Amino acid sequence: MDDLDQKILMLLSQDARMSVTLLARRMKVARSTVQARLERLEKTGTIAGYTLRLGGNARLAHIRATVMVAIEPRSLPAILGRLKQMPQVERIHTTSGRVDLLLQLATSSTAELDETLDRIGALEGVRSSESLIHLSTKLDRAL
Repeated sequence: MDDLDQKILMLLSQDARMSVTLLARRMKVARSTVQARLERLEKTGTIAGYTLRLGGNARLAHIRATVMVAIEPRSLPAILGRLKQMPQVERIHTTSGRVDLLLQLATSSTAELDETLDRIGALEGVRSSESLIHLSTKLDRAL
């Protein structure tokens, strides 16, 4: 990936709806160059899709939490299968360190969050969990 690819990704991360024509104009290159680069970035999986990123007002309707989960050895596949079935679980990361999984949850109420945390803690193979409720976002650079 060269500087031109990086610039395409940077511009699209700011506005994924930006047209190929406008991208080419801003980068001062031919439209066909940008189109070819985009096709290659998509084909190689560098660009996995184009999506909507909700602003703060839309996110206010949800209570978000991060849950750190320690699990029993060899229980990862079964736990992942159960977590993937919970619509409140937005993201699942494996980690190194004192916990095995880092989950991001979004619920519509504290009661739903409490119930979800209870369900996660009760999963067979979960040794322990600790949750952190997100109060506000001060910076979000995620693509």
